[in-house]
Amino acid sequence: MKRSVEEHAERFSEKATEYDDSKSDEYRACADLVVSYADPGSDDVVADLGAGTGAIALAIAPDASRVLARDISEGMMEEGRRKASEARITNVEFAYGEFREPNLGGVAVDIVTSNFALHHLSDDEKREAIRVMAAAGARRIVLGDVMFFGEPDPEEPFYSPEVDDPATVGTLVEAFTDVGFAVTVAERVHDQVGVLVAERIGSGEEVPGAE
Repeated sequence: MKRSVEEHAERFSEKATEYDDSKSDEYRACADLVVSYADPGSDDVVADLGAGTGAIALAIAPDASRVLARDISEGMMEEGRRKASEARITNVEFAYGEFREPNLGGVAVDIVTSNFALHHLSDDEKREAIRVMAAAGARRIVLGDVMFFGEPDPEEPFYSPEVDDPATVGTLVEAFTDVGFAVTVAERVHDQVGVLVAERIGSGEEVPGAE
């Protein structure tokens, strides 16, 4: 991570009220795909990590039993809570959580989602985060993010090199494979933006819930 958790939290809190309106078409397309591929059932508990203002969490809440929305920015979460209140959505819980310590309270989740957040971590930190997602008990992980399908185009970046550290698709697939998941979908939205769907191989009953 090129900046501390605290620095990232402050940066996003400052832009929270304008965040939703500032996003690109590719971001919105990616978010729509994450929601579609997550596809929770009425009994499913979903953990949405790096939830921000709740673009994913609030969209999937009507179909899920419970959504644990976790973020490091209190400003972003407060905006998410405001949106949930306006929409009368009551099954989404916004609380502080980091990728490597998501603060799920020992709750075993069925699905993990994340959109445009993991790229803030280094590749080794991403691997650790994916191990934590797997340990939460999820059968499916849906990741939308800045990721490189080819060589990054310095003339049209979807990231800020001074603060972000996107991975190649291959690096992410290897990280999922290492924790017993098979990547079943790798959908390209842009050469630098995509969605991966990873499904657990086996029952997953031996994996304890994350603390």
